[in-house]
Amino acid sequence: MIPFYHYFPMKVISTLCFLLLLLLGGCATDDDGDEAPCLVPISERNFKMGFTSWPFGPNLQDVDDTYAFLAANGDIYAEHIDNQIPWNAWINDLPLPTNFTNEITGKVNRKIAGKQLLLSVSLLNSNRDELATDMDGTVPSYTNLDDTDLKNAYFKHIDYLVDAFNPDYLVIAIEVNELLLRSPDKWEGYKNLIVEVTSRTRQAYPNLQIAESVSLHNLYEPDVTDPSAFINAIFDRISQNDFVAISFYPFLKNLSTKAEFQAALDFLHSRVNRPIAFVETSQIAENLEIPNLNVSIAGNAAEQQLYLETLLENAETQDYAFIIWWAHRDFDALWATFPDAVKDLGQIWRDTGLLDENGTERPAFTAWSNRFQN
Repeated sequence: MIPFYHYFPMKVISTLCFLLLLLLGGCATDDDGDEAPCLVPISERNFKMGFTSWPFGPNLQDVDDTYAFLAANGDIYAEHIDNQIPWNAWINDLPLPTNFTNEITGKVNRKIAGKQLLLSVSLLNSNRDELATDMDGTVPSYTNLDDTDLKNAYFKHIDYLVDAFNPDYLVIAIEVNELLLRSPDKWEGYKNLIVEVTSRTRQAYPNLQIAESVSLHNLYEPDVTDPSAFINAIFDRISQNDFVAISFYPFLKNLSTKAEFQAALDFLHSRVNRPIAFVETSQIAENLEIPNLNVSIAGNAAEQQLYLETLLENAETQDYAFIIWWAHRDFDALWATFPDAVKDLGQIWRDTGLLDENGTERPAFTAWSNRFQN
């Protein structure tokens, strides 16, 4: 057999060897004998990446397409249970409402094989100043948030969901720093409730990683009378978690440059000694105008890409556990079906997808794909 190199000029062989050395991370010399620069290949990714299951449209096919996208473009994904809680059923040992069980069963039946799962559950309402409402829109009567009935009911709620989903990670309460921000009189009761519910959940599921999430955009440079006391109270609370669960939407803090993004991340890094996970995050790719909420925030695809790239760099250097991008695609079609009462609120995150409403890839999706594949 004729050696393969007989078919190639020596100049080509030299070039091929040179490129091979570069790919392997080594150094080489060029044809003139000068030392070529050493190129270090992109390191193998040491953190997980994924999205929430939030669909971009109201139809069954839209939901199917969302889960297919999650399976193809992440190694972890999140189910986000941030709506009502069947308090009356849990407190009085009544049958669970069918609309609640149907929603959970539908999500469980779509569980993505071979992917890790983050389950995020909200104890609080959307404004994070009160308990989430029951299915009829009412809030259960209580004296303090650590009333025995509430503690027992919320543990039953968490136990039901964890048993159904069997997640790898649990956010046991969402954006809890905002309760201290908006209803500070409820904070002590909240802490007592969540400590007990977390303890009981750990006993029932000893291998489950549990945390309470905090919104970084409302923790970094907070608009409070005593910022140091507020910040210390929150970090004291989350230092007891298995990991630090971060919700971060930089545009809500009017952050738009790499230096601004990095300053907020550095603030976080300097104060924690637990693994960090961004359990929900995104950045707008279009201008955000909501006259009824007096909101006007400039945004574009380039700034979205810049934020994602900054986040990915920090995930590598700071050994994040994972990053969850909120919505993979703009959900204009789903938003059009929202009741008028929540349309303004829903618009805030509508245009944060790595794909636009037509499914066209934004530059940030290329940044995501390049890092995900390594």
